[in-house]
Amino acid sequence: MSEDFSIQRQQLISELQQNGIRNERVLQAIAMVPRELFIDSSFQPMAYANQALPLVLGQTISQPLMVALMTQALQLTGTENVLEIGTGSGYQTSILSQLSRYVYSVERYPQLSDQAALRLERLGCANVSLLIGDGSIGWAEHAPYDRILVTAAALVSLLNWWSN
Repeated sequence: MSEDFSIQRQQLISELQQNGIRNERVLQAIAMVPRELFIDSSFQPMAYANQALPLVLGQTISQPLMVALMTQALQLTGTENVLEIGTGSGYQTSILSQLSRYVYSVERYPQLSDQAALRLERLGCANVSLLIGDGSIGWAEHAPYDRILVTAAALVSLLNWWSN
């Protein structure tokens, strides 16, 4: 199975390049992070499909192209402290940890944060701290940040606000 994932991972990297991802460090990080570890076992055959996949609590793991675009836009050199709002599965957190000095990530759902913490520990991501809480207020204790990444949770919050 791991050989299949290796082939699928390389196909995904080619697809990301065809879609404008040029940052070699971003591509290498995506190639190194095993996305299959961040999803439910029933979806593992689709781990390297370029699509969002469901997580618990109605959340999703972002489409790899979206992860790559957002990460590339941060223009990380490896010296930055990054604030990530919306840890989710921890997949993007893991990629950010490969590319920055330190990642501070806030997740509002304890179950997601706990699962992400286990995955990140398993992968040896020692330059990550997680906080369970309201990401809309950031994480003042470690500010200022060199970069801030806000995931789809912000869009959901905005749509909820707009509909009220």
